[in-house]
Amino acid sequence: MGKKMKKRAKEPIKAIIFDVGGVFALSKNPTTIKINNNRNHNFGVHEYIAKKLRIPLDQWFDSIDSVYADAFEGRVSEEKTLSIISRNVKTNPYKLKKIILKAYKKNFNQNKQLYRFAFKLKKQGYKIAILSDQWWISKDAVIKPKYVKKFNVAIISCDVGLRKPNQEIYKIALKKLKLKPSECLFIDNQSWNITPAKKLGMKTILFKTNKQLFKQLSKQGVEI
Repeated sequence: MGKKMKKRAKEPIKAIIFDVGGVFALSKNPTTIKINNNRNHNFGVHEYIAKKLRIPLDQWFDSIDSVYADAFEGRVSEEKTLSIISRNVKTNPYKLKKIILKAYKKNFNQNKQLYRFAFKLKKQGYKIAILSDQWWISKDAVIKPKYVKKFNVAIISCDVGLRKPNQEIYKIALKKLKLKPSECLFIDNQSWNITPAKKLGMKTILFKTNKQLFKQLSKQGVEI
């Protein structure tokens, strides 16, 4: 009789990597739009800004043009981004920054329950990380330093010059965590950001709600 092949032991999860927008920062108006073929920009944020500037929404989109996408990858500084956009909408950079910050703060709520859960995981021995696409002002508005400092690793697109779904930004997170892809679980609210993580060999969960996430994590063997 041939010996039965033993099932390969499932590699344990050692780190959990979280997106921010749509996961830790929940939109009050989940409608999203494309700007210059870049996906998932919150409609409520841009609508608020256009109203405050008293310009049509289309004019606002025209005014941010390619500089908005460049800012997400850190190719232009915050100062230059504000200078270009404020000139286009005929206002001053200081006033524009205040309006944009308020737009993000008004349109996103902090998912405090999930933050508490993440910090509980860290106490249990897991490494926790943030992997988020943000430009300078959204970073200031939705990523709170008091929370970020508690994570082992925080990778923000405008800081590292890359954004999802470019596989290289996921590799940066893995390198900083000093772990293999199979030892990490990645959570994001967009399927196109999940795909490259899967291809690298990470475990993944597509986020919808806290309840759904906790159920999926439990199935992955994470203690809830």
